[in-house]
Amino acid sequence: MDAIAKRFLGKTARAARLRLGLTQAQVAQRLDMAVGVYGRIERGGMMPSIPTVLRLCRVLKLDANALLGFSSPTPPPWFAPQRPTVERAAVRDLLRIARRLGPRQRAALGGMARAMLLSEGGPDAGRAATHTESGE
Repeated sequence: MDAIAKRFLGKTARAARLRLGLTQAQVAQRLDMAVGVYGRIERGGMMPSIPTVLRLCRVLKLDANALLGFSSPTPPPWFAPQRPTVERAAVRDLLRIARRLGPRQRAALGGMARAMLLSEGGPDAGRAATHTESGE
């Protein structure tokens, strides 16, 4: 999602800059940032901080909602809320339990998990055999 959001913001900023007839150097100067940094924002290589987004909106005469893609009734293309899956919840529960265990108990749990993978011939059975009890 982050990469899509960065590209969306960059594409929107570029369109606004071109609409105003400004160069990247002019926008960067007005934002008080290096031209290369602004160029990375436009190319989707970095997500600006909130204060920078607000300055960008002022310079490009854009509403923050438009810059971030929230100006239409449908969510922006980069916003795809992830629904927790049953598997993620089960893994989260297992991690919560494992964090409360001592080092020896965690090593034993890891050994049991590796043994289960090997006995079932699961997808990571080969990898499980190579791990040590320390979790490396």
